[in-house]
Amino acid sequence: MVNIKEAQTRKDLIDPKLSEAGWDTSIQEIKVICEYPISPGKIEGQGRKRQPKFADYILEYKGRKLAVIEAKSEDLSVSEGVMQAKEYAMKLRLQTAYSTNGKEIYEICFNSKGESVSEKEIDSFPSPEYLWKKTFSKHDIWKEKFDTVERARKFEPRFYQEIAINKTLDAIAEDRNKMLLTLATGTGKTVIAFEIAWKLFYSRWNLQKDGKRQPRILFLTDRNVLANQAFNSFSPFPEDALKRVSPKEIKKNGSVPKNASIFFTIFQTFMSGKDNTPYFGQYPKDYFDFERIHGRKSKGIRLQALFR
Repeated sequence: MVNIKEAQTRKDLIDPKLSEAGWDTSIQEIKVICEYPISPGKIEGQGRKRQPKFADYILEYKGRKLAVIEAKSEDLSVSEGVMQAKEYAMKLRLQTAYSTNGKEIYEICFNSKGESVSEKEIDSFPSPEYLWKKTFSKHDIWKEKFDTVERARKFEPRFYQEIAINKTLDAIAEDRNKMLLTLATGTGKTVIAFEIAWKLFYSRWNLQKDGKRQPRILFLTDRNVLANQAFNSFSPFPEDALKRVSPKEIKKNGSVPKNASIFFTIFQTFMSGKDNTPYFGQYPKDYFDFERIHGRKSKGIRLQALFR
């Protein structure tokens, strides 16, 4: 909860400083998110629950969260908010955090491993463009293309889902071809896969990186119920972009389907076939640009999500 003194400090001192630095929320690319939820509060038993945690400010530019700000009232030392700022930045995997009492601003910078590399007092908040360049020093055009694709759904992914989505897309932009996501049951692996596929599809990313066609994505599971679940979850995509691959249809048509962008099937379907020749062999080795969960060896990028 924001106390009265802190709320006044935000209104009178912190908000004007952000505005002066160029954080103008009337511009579509710029967002200053107040009271961003970090944790709903740990359940301790006997009806007790810890207070939920909220970041005072999140600075977002071009669809990416870049920094967290911990605000304290002006009658407190700027150092009072440093530990919280560090904690929230590490949870959100952000490379920049600030603690401020409205009069002083303390900046903490982290490397990609989440280690603090520099801490200092600064005179003013950085501009959105400066903070973007600071965060993406190895930024390339595909990262920007991914970030400009708007989400299909209105709801915000949970913070750990957003981290997984962004880290995977960054790795794809950097030409890494294997990624491993390990998440507990019920934490939204399909949501993450959907958001990644959505960004790839509408940015027209493919292995050639020429933007001439949408990617061909394989969603592979070990059970029909999971494949059907995923297929239904991807319904916001155009109908002709999705294909549920079944042995019955392959037998009927005499070949595997190729008339879609996102294919859903199970291992057993791909491993079956006439004369012990698996159906997946009918696809060229480099047919799929992106494979979600245990794709076969190909030139395509593979994302493996473990079910724990």
